[in-house]
This record gives sequence, structure tokens and C-alpha cells, in this order.
Amino acid sequence: MRYQELSHWLSTVDEPLTPRPALPGDTDADVVVVGAGYTGLWTAYYLARADPTLRIVVLEAEVAGYGASGRNGGWCSALFPTALPALARRHGPASALAMQRAMRDTVAEVGRVAAAEGIDCDWRHGGTVLLARTDVQLGRARAAVAEAREHGLDPDDLVLLDAAGAAARCAAEGVRGGTYTPHCAAVHPAKLVRGLARVVCRLGVRLHERSPVTAIRPGAVVTPHGTVRAEVVVRATEAYTPALPGHRRTVAPVYSLMVVTAPLPERTWERIGLAGRETFSDYRHLIVYGQRTADGRLAFGGRGAPYHFGSRVSPGYDREPRVFAALRRTLGELFPVLGPDVPVESAWGGPLGVARDWSASVGLDRSTGLAWAGGYVGDGVGTSNLAGRTLADLVRGVESELTALPWVGHRSPRWEPEPLRWLAINAGLRVMSSADEVERRTGRPARRATALSPLLGH
Repeated sequence: MRYQELSHWLSTVDEPLTPRPALPGDTDADVVVVGAGYTGLWTAYYLARADPTLRIVVLEAEVAGYGASGRNGGWCSALFPTALPALARRHGPASALAMQRAMRDTVAEVGRVAAAEGIDCDWRHGGTVLLARTDVQLGRARAAVAEAREHGLDPDDLVLLDAAGAAARCAAEGVRGGTYTPHCAAVHPAKLVRGLARVVCRLGVRLHERSPVTAIRPGAVVTPHGTVRAEVVVRATEAYTPALPGHRRTVAPVYSLMVVTAPLPERTWERIGLAGRETFSDYRHLIVYGQRTADGRLAFGGRGAPYHFGSRVSPGYDREPRVFAALRRTLGELFPVLGPDVPVESAWGGPLGVARDWSASVGLDRSTGLAWAGGYVGDGVGTSNLAGRTLADLVRGVESELTALPWVGHRSPRWEPEPLRWLAINAGLRVMSSADEVERRTGRPARRATALSPLLGH
């Protein structure tokens, strides 16, 4: 497999992506981590830093960063999949606010580690601008700011922008306002995950690639090459979790796709904005996301690809021409300076993990030694770091502010069996897409999207 072809990000790292040696046979460890994406590597990193005597093994089916960690939009943000009001209803206002502040601090922590460990990941802490391009979207922007104040966030955590203020950051067509948060950094995601892999290996962690795990059980992880016996087993497999025995309905893999332009001339960037490399989106229902890369490209992604029956994940699903065409049209609508048929240099996709209640979680069952983290719903660049720090405390038996956060120990319900799962998820995707069209046509909020909100962690 040519791993460089999986995404623009993986094609532009400064290494050949040659797999590290596979697991050579049966072995013992103190902790074995399944998955060498952000979650698994952050967990290994903080464990190794906290206790260099720990014997840590990380197993990866392909190469570090093969999954979402090497293909995402490059937003290291304070976004958490479960909205603040829903967290407050479930766990109380104080716990919800603590969760949000932990996410805010996580952005700075990722930047700190990248600088301290010499990981050049094109880090730029420029914040996020969410645009409102209709009156309905502007209403949602105002409601988001009011909601943030109501739940105790600081005034500068989320700022309401008028049309001029929003356009000064991102001059998309027809901007009427928006919001800005400073709590996000644009990153080159593959440089971050590959750099993190090098660091953990330097710290003495044994990272075995091309070592697919076929079973996880208390005290052991099984691969075709041998078994790793360990007191603690950490499952960090996100969208690939359904392939493990007993986990078919733990999360649903939903695809997100991206395109990237060639480097744009400076005169084009003067018309688009994003001078601080702010990440950007808008207040539509069907999620889109973008960033200005360090080398002057526009990287842009969004949802809309179908969920595949039986939670199947396949390289053939990474490319969906219909979605790529829609992304190009949306880019042209947002930024007419790019032309009606935006030329793209690369297009790719990959699955992300969605829990049934839209809640990310992290935990350790001390009776079995089985630990887990995931269900990020696409917000994993930052959340995975918080998961790694939390797991490091849980594994070492350290009580901390992190282990007291409300997502610790949360158990999401299982997804429905097929065909109900396939029907429900794809119906939800169609509802959100059609809601945007209804609002564009009528100028009023779409009731269908409002009805679906409780199912999306809102």
C-alpha cells in the first residue's frame, strides 16, 4: 500500500512512511495500546513521560497516522462533541464548565508539547471563525454566544462578530456576521501524528506497525504475529473499532471527505483573508470545515458521504466523487475569487467514530484492566490529547482534575442492529443536508433539523 496516497497530509510529510517492524512474537508489557493514532500515541507519550520504567507496547494495523489522525481537517480545537447545555443537563453546570475549560487548556497543551519535543506540525494558534451567511444562521450565531454566557464561559471565549468583523477574518461571499473563538490552532495533522510517533519511540515505547489486532481480552491482545500480555489494555481504535470482536455496535464509522487547492497567490489570499490562519466554518447544518495551510493552500472538507451497511470500512469508500464535487461547488460559492469550478490538487477521505449518544468517552475498568477512549465525532485532534493525559492518570492510579471530568467512565449505549443503524444514520445525513436547502429557500429555521438536535448531543 502507498500510504502517501491516503491524503494530501500524508503525501507531504518529510519521511517515506516505511512501516516499522511488526510484532516479532509473544511478549509481555505493563501497558499495551491498540492503535497508533493520536489517542494511542498521546497515551503512550504521557505514560512514558510520567514513568520511564513502564514497559509500553503500541500496536498498529498499518502505520502511525493511517486513520483519521493522518487525514483530518487539522483543527486542534476546544470543540467537544457533546454541547455544553447537554453536558450541563447530564452532569450539572459545574462539571460541564470544567469539561469545556479542560478542552480550552488542551489546545495550548498540544502546542506546548509540539514545541518542547521539536514536532514541526505547522502550528498556528489563530482561532476559529464561524460565518453566518443568512439571517437564520446569524440567529444561530447569536444564540451560541448567549448560550456560552449562560453556562459561564468568559466573554472572549466566544465573540459575536458583525458583518465587517467576520469579513475582516474571512471574507466569504455574503457574510452577515458570525462568531470567533481563540481556542483553536491550525495544524498539519500528519506531521503532528508522525512526529509524535518518533517521540514516543525515542522515549522507549515499542511501536509495532503492520500488526493488526484480532482480539482484545483482559490481560492480552492477540495479533497474527503473537500475543502481548499486559495488565492494562488500551483500545484506541476509533472508527476501526467495529472490526474488533464484540464491538460491532460500539461506534458507527461515518466518512468525512476533503479537497485541497494548489498554493494560491497572495493577491487571492488578500481577497479571502484568513491572515492569521484562522480555521473556518459556517452555521449551516451539514458540517463543512477549512483552513489556510502553512504553504498557502486552501484545505476544505465536509460531511455528506453515506454510512455503509454493517459499519463497514474500506479504502474504496475514501473517495466519493459526488461529495468531492459538492465540496468544490461550496468552495466556489464561499469564495468566488476561486472561480466557479475550483481546481483542486488532491481529494481524499476517511472514517470518524460516532457514539450512539454523540458522547466522547474515556475510561478504565479496573476489574478487567481494559481501557478505552474515542467517539470524537470528528473533534479528535484536541480531544485525543485530553484522552491521553486522562488515561495516563487512570492507568497509574492518579486522582486528578482530569479523572474527575464528566466524560470519564461514560458508557454510550450500543448502536441499533442493522438495518436500523443504516436507515437511521443515512436518514439523519439527508435531513441535515435538506435542512440547509429549506432554510436557503424559505429564510426560516428548518424544523427537521431542530427535531434531530437531541440525537446529535445538543
